[in-house]
Amino acid sequence: MTFTHGRSGGEPVTDEVVVERTTSLGPGGNPVYCDPTGILRAEISRAGEVRMLASGGHQSPTAPSAEPLS
Repeated sequence: MTFTHGRSGGEPVTDEVVVERTTSLGPGGNPVYCDPTGILRAEISRAGEVRMLASGGHQSPTAPSAEPLS
């Protein structure tokens, strides 16, 4: 997934995170994907809609701009 956050010198700042599908389903019934650390968790629909999921207590994830890597 690629996350876009803010700008630096007029260019968008992005971070790429590799995620793998887990055996879990999210609240919308779609597969949950996770990074190797288990901290980043996201439910991704067939339409490419991404819902970030809390992976621990006291988290309140905001919706990122995320795109699958090609």
